[in-house]
Amino acid sequence: MTTSPPATREHAHGRPWQRVDFKEVGRRVLLPLFALLIATLGTGLLLVRVLGDSWLIARDEEVSREVAGERSPFWNGVTDVVSSFSDTPVIVVATAIFAIGFRIAYKRWRESVFLIFAVWAQSLIFLASTVVSERPRPEVAHLDPAPPTSSWPSGHTSAGVAFYLGVAVVLGLHVHRHAILRWVLLAIGLTIPLGIAASRLYRGMHHLTDVSWGFMLGAACVAILAGGALYRPALKASGRVST
Repeated sequence: MTTSPPATREHAHGRPWQRVDFKEVGRRVLLPLFALLIATLGTGLLLVRVLGDSWLIARDEEVSREVAGERSPFWNGVTDVVSSFSDTPVIVVATAIFAIGFRIAYKRWRESVFLIFAVWAQSLIFLASTVVSERPRPEVAHLDPAPPTSSWPSGHTSAGVAFYLGVAVVLGLHVHRHAILRWVLLAIGLTIPLGIAASRLYRGMHHLTDVSWGFMLGAACVAILAGGALYRPALKASGRVST
C-alpha cells in the first residue's frame, strides 16, 4: 500500500484538504473579470468622450424624457420601493445573511464564496467604471438624491442582478430535480433586477444604456463566478491516498 506525501492531510470528515489552483482561478475567473472591466471602462469612455453628440446619446436622453413625462404618484411610490431592493446597505446585509445561511444549510463554503464574490466583482467593476467615465445623469428631474458616483453604469442594477440572480442560481442548483421550481427561481431572480433597472430609469437616475449595461455586468459576474466557483470549483486536492 502506498500513501500520499506527508504534506497531504485530512480533516475531521476524512476528506483531503484542498488548495486553490491559482492557474485555474486566473483562467476561469480573473481573466474574464478583467476583460469585463476593460469592456465596461472602454464602453463608458466611448459614450462620454466619443459619442457625446451621436444619435445614441440623443436617443438615451429622449427615452429618459419620455419616461419622466409619464410619471404618476402611484408609480413614484412603487419605483421608490423597488429601487430600494438594491440599495447598498440592503445588498451588503442580505449578502452576508445568505452567505451564512448557505454555509449552514449546505455544510460547505462553495455557495457562499460564489455569492460573495459575484456581488463584490460587480461592485469593483462598477466603482472603477463610474470614476473613469464620469457620465452625467439624465437631464430630467431626479426623484432620488444623486449619489457621488456617475451615471455609467447602473450600480443598483448590477448589484441587483448579482445578488438576486446569484441566490436563484444557488437555490436552483439544489432543486435540480424539480425543473419547474428551478425555472420559477430563475424567473424571480431575473424579474426583481429588471424591476430595479426600470425603477432607476423611471426615477431619472440612469439612462437606458446605463441600466442595460448594469444588467449585463451583473449577469456576467454571476456566470463567471458560477463557472469558476459553483459548478466547476477551481480547487483540486493537494494529494491522494492510493491503495
